[in-house]
Amino acid sequence: MGGFFMGKEKAYKKMVEAVEDGDTDKLLETIKEVIDEADPEDLDPLEIIQIGMMPGLRHVGELFGEGEVFLPEMLMAAETFQEGMKIIEPRLTEAGKELEKTGTVVFGSVLTDIHEIGKNIVITLMKTHGFEVIDLGANVSPTTFVEKAEAANADVIAMSALMTTTMTYQKDVIDYLKEKGLRDKYIVLVGGGPVNEEWAEQIGADGSSESAVGAVDIAEKLIANRKGGK
Repeated sequence: MGGFFMGKEKAYKKMVEAVEDGDTDKLLETIKEVIDEADPEDLDPLEIIQIGMMPGLRHVGELFGEGEVFLPEMLMAAETFQEGMKIIEPRLTEAGKELEKTGTVVFGSVLTDIHEIGKNIVITLMKTHGFEVIDLGANVSPTTFVEKAEAANADVIAMSALMTTTMTYQKDVIDYLKEKGLRDKYIVLVGGGPVNEEWAEQIGADGSSESAVGAVDIAEKLIANRKGGK
């Protein structure tokens, strides 16, 4: 068992590097090695995600937010992570394990905005942190945001807008929540290229971030504060 533990440590490091490099083949090969070599009682699929995969994706997300890597690298890392999850998720179910649920998010690009890449990156990171995310896609109306949030009993409504001409629809969603008497029920997060904290404050959102990692951190903090009654 001790030998396997040391091998596992090395394997997890290889997984992190594979995600960072966007090397899907290397990640899948390493995951399969760990699964094949481990005794069933030693195999923890949740640990593979949390120690072997998540740190790599988070690191690339941080570098992307700092401008140290660019969109192709971020997308490759996210795709590699997702391919790894396809192997791990069935084993999570078999083991009766799952990521501890942080909260439920409905997430979409606002009305008339057809851009989804940034949203999809944030969604991938959110899922690794235990969020259940309902992806509404693009060109989502205020009524759809609210209806889907109500149906899912969501904690968070997250909106992406990539252009200055579409970001005003973020305000429309918040105004619609107020109109329906639901504003205080939800944490509202806004993001996208032209969006900043000043805009979020101006329209009455609860938070915004210029990076995918930052968006996840803010969502976690606001949910924790709400659950703690702060």
